[in-house]
Amino acid sequence: MQRFFMPALLPAVGEIISLGPLHHQLRSVLRAQPGTQFLLLDNQGGERLMEVVSVERRDTTARVAEVRPAAPEPAVAVTLYQCVLKLDKLEWVWQKATELGVTTLVPVISRRTVARAGRTLQAKQARWEAIVREAAEQCGRGGLPVIAPSVSLAEAFTSAPGTRLLPWEEAGGNPGLLHALAQAAQPIDAVSLLIGPEGGLEAGEVEQARADGWQVVSLGQRILRAETAAVATITVVRAALGDLGDAASVKVGASAEAIQNNGNPRDSDAADAGDKVKGGEPDSVGSTTVNSV
Repeated sequence: MQRFFMPALLPAVGEIISLGPLHHQLRSVLRAQPGTQFLLLDNQGGERLMEVVSVERRDTTARVAEVRPAAPEPAVAVTLYQCVLKLDKLEWVWQKATELGVTTLVPVISRRTVARAGRTLQAKQARWEAIVREAAEQCGRGGLPVIAPSVSLAEAFTSAPGTRLLPWEEAGGNPGLLHALAQAAQPIDAVSLLIGPEGGLEAGEVEQARADGWQVVSLGQRILRAETAAVATITVVRAALGDLGDAASVKVGASAEAIQNNGNPRDSDAADAGDKVKGGEPDSVGSTTVNSV
């Protein structure tokens, strides 16, 4: 069923509303007819089953058939601090990060970023929001990730919430991502990930990250492009947190655990098994790099 985010609309059951912003898509793209059903999401945890009443030349109206909870957002908030890439690549990262359940997207300016902060990035905000909204509608999310204003690398180092993980292409002597998650303070309530730009982070920047409490991690021997590193890192973290279908391999916070289990306590044996990190993590889970090749 087609899904649309319209946070400004909160109609009650039975109410008939005008859908001006969606009119073109409903009438000309989806060829909606009276009786066609679709979902409106309010980005506040609810969704409305809508039924088209009329499709006119200049407007479409629909009736609220049902109000119900939307799909829950991931239990553990993940913030992606992405050093700014060439803009088409950055948009691709925003799209895939949305599909993978990232909660907050933060563009970061480091020494080697191509685009600089200011009007260039500000002008892209509306486009980024459209990309993120469409990705969230397509993948079935119940909420939209936040696109934060751009920050400096120093600001990212000190403001990131939760467990802080930084994949780096020169981190061969550092733990792998799964091992780092297992060794992080438990339970995990939030995770921050920082991915460098096409040219990679400088050694001095990485040392400053360590000083500010970031765990530098390796994803293996291969060198990944920056955008690939972002998706690989998010995927491994989401899998470890139990967000990709399997049980979590790290202990999540009590509030997150309740969300994962729909408010029901876990079976004690399953809980004990899920709280232990699965061993045998291979270095080749993906390579840690933020360099382009």
